[in-house]
Amino acid sequence: PELETMNRVYLYPLESGKSVDVTDAWYNSGDPVFSPDGKYLYFVSSRDFSPTFSQTEFNISYADMTRIYLVTLTRAAESPFKPKSDEVAPKEDKPKDGGKKDEKKDDKKDEKKDAAVTVKVDADGIKNRIAVVPIDPSNYRNLVAVGSNLYYIRQGSKDEKPQFQMYDFDELKETNLGEIGGFEISADRKKILVSKDRAYYILDLPKAKIDLKDKLDLSGMEVKLDKKAEWTQMYNECWRQMKYFFYAPNMHGVDWDAVKKKYEPLVPHVNHRADLTYIIGEMIGELSAGHTYVGGGEYPKAMRMQTGLLGAELEREANSKYYKIAKILKGYNWENGTKNPLTEIGVDANEGDYIVAVDGNPTDAMANIYEALVNTVGKQVKLTLNSKPSKEGSRVVTVIPIDDESNLYYQTWVEGNIAKVDKATNGKAGYIHLPDMGVGGLNEFVRRFYPQLRKKALIIDVRGNGGGFVSPLVIERLRRELVMIDFSRNTAPVTDPQEMVWGPKVCLIDEFSASDGDIFPYRFKKMGLGKLIGKRTWGGVVGIRGTLPLLDGGFMNKPEFSRYDEQGNWIMEGVGVEPDIFVDNDPAKEFAGDDQQLTKGIEVIMEELKTKEKTIPPIPDYPIKK
Repeated sequence: PELETMNRVYLYPLESGKSVDVTDAWYNSGDPVFSPDGKYLYFVSSRDFSPTFSQTEFNISYADMTRIYLVTLTRAAESPFKPKSDEVAPKEDKPKDGGKKDEKKDDKKDEKKDAAVTVKVDADGIKNRIAVVPIDPSNYRNLVAVGSNLYYIRQGSKDEKPQFQMYDFDELKETNLGEIGGFEISADRKKILVSKDRAYYILDLPKAKIDLKDKLDLSGMEVKLDKKAEWTQMYNECWRQMKYFFYAPNMHGVDWDAVKKKYEPLVPHVNHRADLTYIIGEMIGELSAGHTYVGGGEYPKAMRMQTGLLGAELEREANSKYYKIAKILKGYNWENGTKNPLTEIGVDANEGDYIVAVDGNPTDAMANIYEALVNTVGKQVKLTLNSKPSKEGSRVVTVIPIDDESNLYYQTWVEGNIAKVDKATNGKAGYIHLPDMGVGGLNEFVRRFYPQLRKKALIIDVRGNGGGFVSPLVIERLRRELVMIDFSRNTAPVTDPQEMVWGPKVCLIDEFSASDGDIFPYRFKKMGLGKLIGKRTWGGVVGIRGTLPLLDGGFMNKPEFSRYDEQGNWIMEGVGVEPDIFVDNDPAKEFAGDDQQLTKGIEVIMEELKTKEKTIPPIPDYPIKK
């Protein structure tokens, strides 16, 4: 049978052993839970379609597609949403015994609740007995049914935090119970454990907004650990995880049982979590596969004091001993992570200025200026600046040091490359660097791609790419082909699709292009988008989905999936992607600013522009229709 692309909900009767389809293959469905009375099966399904149009291009995405649904398990079961009679029932007289008769009825009702439930299923026509719970489309999870109430978590695009919800099938009403991180309902269905902001609360099962005021005091919760036993269990657990989840059941030809015995004698001699990490790393390294990572865990960690950084390259003048601001790094002060303290509004600091004092302490008397910036991250610091190495005529500015300049160095490097390409190609070629294939790399692509759509050519750089998962999205945009020319009156003609660079492209790669940074140039070459320039990529494409937590909170990643080509050959893993033009940067020249790989990319793109440059033709004579 053909593989289905959508998840379905099935019932599996133990007696017959024959699965019953509850949902069909047209919609993703999951998270099923029975109602306590056995009449219904609740589940979540994606059946709402409301596209959101992109602001960067003519494209769409779908979010908030799910709602909660139910199916009546028998034909005789009534829908909780059936029309209710609008006839007024006659008023009954109250019993003379003061309500004792009613109490007995309630007792019997409670007894009935506790009685065993036999679930009956009429499989014929079950897919036509699906009803939607009347709640807003969103994202729903963690369905738990208690009596006539259904508890669940909602977290859609409009919800900043998870929302705890309850639907009452008697009242046909949804109630928001508050913002929480998660919940667990007790087995007797009377209490609930709620988590929020790393704190826990035990409450009566709620039917209205919860009040999280009495959090559990966990300060006295202590456990006596047998770390030797923990370390042994974690070693065995990591071995088992690889045995049953490693993508290749032949374990790359390795005798996995023998590998366990090989490293097992070392485990009793572990005296620190770092020892165990090393042993497990050596064991899983026997598989010779990428993404076999191990780390984390519980061990003493030294306190680290952060040193404040100013977002600049500083040089000490030999004569005066004052520090000169040699270069202010590129930053975007409207964006967290790339703010530069020296370019904030109101800070009068310039390249060439001297820092003659920090918080009033002369820098010429310091062994190193950073000794005055220890533990100043996020705090106000007064810098005394002057255009000359002297206190006379100086000025004082207030800055807030940052803890990391790597993003500033990165953006300075990127914008330097953009300028080089722009100058060398007379503005014809664009340049984009992708630091990874995650959200950060995708954001960098969007930041640089759309403003350069009208360039005649493109150099895309994935050197040092840390990997991720978005290479198909980027490649889809790079491989678009011209269909026609669009225009409207009083506007310039543009390509259709508009969001494309119409012209030649090259891709820069190196040995640090890793994981999805391997896969991107493979796709680039496979799609015939242009030449690869640089060095062979890392060669690690057996992917990971995450990890089960180990006893002490550590982790071990198990490579679970890989890929092969249409001829049935394994690709990339352990090999990488070879460039069409090999260029190995000389480290000394690169440090001095001579990027030989980028220079070759410019050379190749300029040569290709001689024959492959595209020009949008002018608007033809307008038609005359008489």
